[in-house]
Amino acid sequence: MESKLSTPLTPANVADTAPLRSPGYWSNTLRRVRKSRVALVAGTVVALLLLMAILAPWIAPHDPFQASMLERLKPVGTPGHLLGTDELGRDLLSRLIMGGRLSLFMGIAPVVIAFLVGGSIGIFAGYSGGVANTLVMRTVDVFYAFPSVLLAVALSGTIGAGIKNALLSLTIVFIPQVIRVAESVTTQLRNSDFIDAARSSGASPFTIVRVQLLGNVLGPIFVYATSLISVSMILAAGLSFLGLGVTPPSPEWGLMLNALRNAIYTQPIIAALPGVMIFITSISFNLLADAIRQAMEIKG
Repeated sequence: MESKLSTPLTPANVADTAPLRSPGYWSNTLRRVRKSRVALVAGTVVALLLLMAILAPWIAPHDPFQASMLERLKPVGTPGHLLGTDELGRDLLSRLIMGGRLSLFMGIAPVVIAFLVGGSIGIFAGYSGGVANTLVMRTVDVFYAFPSVLLAVALSGTIGAGIKNALLSLTIVFIPQVIRVAESVTTQLRNSDFIDAARSSGASPFTIVRVQLLGNVLGPIFVYATSLISVSMILAAGLSFLGLGVTPPSPEWGLMLNALRNAIYTQPIIAALPGVMIFITSISFNLLADAIRQAMEIKG
């Protein structure tokens, strides 16, 4: 269930994009991203999915909770139900549109929290060094002893099902990963000439981190965090599929995939549609993150 990229995003190769940003670096990076066809297509898909989630209550053609046993498992193209109906006769298109809200939320929210918390801890550990760095990184190593999937399932199974608990579990899974990237990038820059010059001028550690470090380390951390969104979506869908995430009747793509699994023999296209949405969304975030990373690897 881990994400696949042409060149996988890891703490090592993301950190390689960190050192020495020239004044026009970010504008040049943005220009290269805009010229990338992959980034353009992936970014457009992501933007449309986010827009769909925001406007879901207004663009869904039917009430996603309205069931009708007389209309159950209607095929794709049924008049009034463009993508058919689910096992309870609910309009599948409406549920896919509304389900995008929870699926995207469960994919993005844990990563955003991990970016803020893990990034802060990682920068602190990387800049401080010494005992503080050792304590933080050895704690992170404990979490790295468990695969992400196993850790997410174990945490959710321990604290129970539900949106809040699944969000907490996924956040705990991703914080150590972001910490490792942030610490690696910060450690590379801690003894750079411009940092030494700032220390010599009498600047406080807080000022050095805020003025000198953040502009150089936030980019690589952000790119790595973006690549985790696809993993987060897949893990969240897997938790819901196992009954450890979002609970019925809330529409969510992983939960819908579980509910429609028995329909694969009679309506395979309908049963596969939630999985198709998960795939399209996760691959779009992956490709976008990969395009940004490739643009950042070009120094200058």
